[in-house]
Amino acid sequence: MTTALTSHTTPEVRSLLADALLHELSHGLRGPYHVLFPERFDTNAAAFREVFAEAGVDGRVYYAKKANKAAVYAERAAVAGLGVDVASHGELREALAAGVRGENLVVTGPAKTDDLLRVAVLQGALIAVDALDELDRLIALTRALGCTARVLLRRLPPEQPHSRFGLDDGALESALTRCVEAPVDMEGFSFHLSGYDVRQRADLTADLIRRCGHARELGLRADRISVGGGFAVDYVAAEDWRRFEESRRPEHFHAGKSFGGFYPYHSPVAGADALRTILAATPAGEVAPLAALLRASGITLLVEPGRALLDQAGFTVFRVRGVKERDGYAVLTVDGSSLSLSEQWFDSEFLPDPVLVPAGSGPVADAGPYPACVGAATCLESDMLTWRKIPFPLRPAVGDLLVYLNTAGYQMDSNESPFHELPLPPKVVVEPTASSRSSRFRWHLDRHPV
Repeated sequence: MTTALTSHTTPEVRSLLADALLHELSHGLRGPYHVLFPERFDTNAAAFREVFAEAGVDGRVYYAKKANKAAVYAERAAVAGLGVDVASHGELREALAAGVRGENLVVTGPAKTDDLLRVAVLQGALIAVDALDELDRLIALTRALGCTARVLLRRLPPEQPHSRFGLDDGALESALTRCVEAPVDMEGFSFHLSGYDVRQRADLTADLIRRCGHARELGLRADRISVGGGFAVDYVAAEDWRRFEESRRPEHFHAGKSFGGFYPYHSPVAGADALRTILAATPAGEVAPLAALLRASGITLLVEPGRALLDQAGFTVFRVRGVKERDGYAVLTVDGSSLSLSEQWFDSEFLPDPVLVPAGSGPVADAGPYPACVGAATCLESDMLTWRKIPFPLRPAVGDLLVYLNTAGYQMDSNESPFHELPLPPKVVVEPTASSRSSRFRWHLDRHPV
């Protein structure tokens, strides 16, 4: 049997799992739903800011909006004075509607539309330019509008030369030359690395510090660097993850399913601690840590976390509709589809065990472990929320809830679709009540249109 992968959680989540509210919401909403915890978003953002303060580095935190479409997180970012990273006209519009100031937006993504660039320029947003033709379109647009654009030049990472994003050495030099005479305020450089290698991020940031010096010699401002996102989240304990990796076999998955790979669900350095480690690292060829290099150069460091700001900021709830016995395990069927748990989009699976919340409060008749995989309500063989045979502590039953913890980062809506005319799961914002007379929670639907 596969090993358990128990998700890290918080006292607030554990309290809610024991509250009748989850079953009430399942009954009232008539299907699966997502639960959001905005206070946890605030806590994570404060942790990133604290790292900058500790290191004495001027830094800005931008929430990567693509990680979750909920309005509440952008609203909290606006109130806290965070920036927001957007990559489409719709994301920009939603961020502005949430109260985020235009100058606190950074616009990323490839081959941006003229409409997106126009609104970004008029709102004073920072624009990460991905290609020379995009820079030329932006320059022409600013001349037509009679205003100036704020620009970062996105660097093609030497460590990932086959990436389709960013400017190589020759294109960067051409871009700098064009910026000298153009109506743009070239504020610095940006990059984004796949994976979570701390050393690579520190080394590439140091390289861009040197490039900022070169840009300043050309008369450009060049006083900030964006390192993008890529701050890991630690979902499960180290020992559980080690046992899973060492013991994993095809028979642990329904139909012997195999995958291209998995997210590293245990990370010894995660979230704001990853930023702390990057700033403390001494880049190759340097004698001082990165934080000292940034301070000496007068450079502001921008970070654009998505998943890390949403760590423990939400979970997803499905109701069990059927239990089908197989040889040594069960196939559960739940309401909704796997499109509402998006890791399958990446030829992968969201691995942390869902929590079983029984419908009744009577004695447990069938103690576990009871292995079961989890299928969805559509007619597709591939529509599985969990191929892995989860070792549930007791036999699941119709009416029970399965709660997938810590799903706010990328899992809730990256791949959503009303396939079979199934409604998209609503997002429910949950907060503890302030009254000492009640231990219940209060809730409201998120304001983002479904």
